[in-house]
Amino acid sequence: MSGRQDGRPNNPLFGPNRLKIGIFGTNGKGSAHTRVPGHYKPSWDNVLATARTADAAGYEAIVAYARWKGYVEGRPDHPGGIILDPYIFAAGVAQATSHAAVFATSHAPTIHPLLAAKQTATIDHVSNGRLALNVVAGWNKPELEMFGAPLKEHTERYEHLAEWLHVLRRLWTEVDEFDHAGAFFSIKRGMSMPKPLQLPCPPIMCAGSSEVGRRFAGEHADICFVLLQSEDPADWARQIDAYKSFAREEFGREIQVWTYAPVVQRDTLKEAQAYLDYFAVEHEDSESVDAWIAGAAQQSRGLDPEAMRRMRKNIAAGGGGTRLIGTADMITEQLAQLSEAGLDGILFTWVDFIDGLARFNAEILPQLENRGLRQPVRDLTTQTRETA
Repeated sequence: MSGRQDGRPNNPLFGPNRLKIGIFGTNGKGSAHTRVPGHYKPSWDNVLATARTADAAGYEAIVAYARWKGYVEGRPDHPGGIILDPYIFAAGVAQATSHAAVFATSHAPTIHPLLAAKQTATIDHVSNGRLALNVVAGWNKPELEMFGAPLKEHTERYEHLAEWLHVLRRLWTEVDEFDHAGAFFSIKRGMSMPKPLQLPCPPIMCAGSSEVGRRFAGEHADICFVLLQSEDPADWARQIDAYKSFAREEFGREIQVWTYAPVVQRDTLKEAQAYLDYFAVEHEDSESVDAWIAGAAQQSRGLDPEAMRRMRKNIAAGGGGTRLIGTADMITEQLAQLSEAGLDGILFTWVDFIDGLARFNAEILPQLENRGLRQPVRDLTTQTRETA
C-alpha cells in the first residue's frame, strides 16, 4: 500500500511519503471538549482556510467526521452537535483543493448504499479521483434513534456494515443492473452511474478497535484507523505490526495503519503543558466530557479514580488520541518514532486549527522533510502532474 496504485493515480494516500498526514474534524469543532476562548468554529470560511492551507502544504488527507447529535442530552444547540454534513463538506473541499484526499464519513444506518454510491461517485469526479470514504457501523444510540434505526447488537452492526459496503462496491463497479436480497437490504435491478474515477473504487477507511471491528477493517478497509494504547514506542510497534499481520495472514491483504493526535505546539514544553491545562482543565466542557464518559462507562469496569482523572483530561484534550505536546523538535521526534514503529499516517486536530497549522507547517514540516519522512511539497506536486 505504500506505492502509488495505477487505478488511483491522483490519490495521495498511495503516494511516496513514509509518514502521511492529514487534518480531522474541521466540519465540526474538532475533537477537544473545551469552551476555551478562540477555539475553532466550523464556519465555511474556516473550513476553506484550513483545507487550502493543508492542501498547499502537501497533506494527504482532509477528513470529515459524521455526527447527527451532540453528546449532551437535551441540548441540541451544544457546540459538539453543530456539524457540517460530511458528504457536502467533502464535495466543497474537493472543489477548493487540488492535492489532498478528501474523506466523507458515513454511518451505515443513516444512509442507503444507493444514495451513498451516487454521492461518493459524484465527489470522486469533483475531486478528480481524490475521494476516500470512512465507514462506521454506528454506535451512538441517541443519534440512531432519530433515524428509527435502533442500535443493533455489536456483532450485528458489523454484519450490517459488511452488507452495506458489499452493495456499495457493487454499485461502484458493476455496469449491469443487479438484484440483491440480503439480511438487511433488498434491491431490485440496482445500478448507479456514473462510476467513480478511481479503480476499482475509492479507498475505504475504518476504525475497528473491538475484535469484531478489527476483523471487519482487516478484511475490508484500505486504511485501518487505530488508537494507540500506550506511550511506549515498542508497544506502538507491536500493536501496529499485529494489525498489519492479522490482515495479511487472515485475508491476504496489505493495509495502512493510521491514528490521530491532538497537537499542542509551543516554544517550550512548559508553555505547551500550560496551554493544555488551560483548555482541557480550566476550560473543560464538563457537560460534554461527562456525557462522553457516561457512554463509554457501559463498556468499562473497575476504573480507579486516578485512571478516571487521566481519562477525563485526555478526553477533554482530544478524545483520547496520541497527544503531541511540546516544542517543534519534540513533536518531530515523536512523529519519527511513530513512523519507525510502522505507522503509515496520522490525522491532526488542534483547538485552533488556523494557528496550529501555521505553527506546524513553519516549524515541523521542514524537519520531517529533512529526516526523509516526507518529500518537499513541490516534489509531490510535480509527481502528481506527471502521473495524472
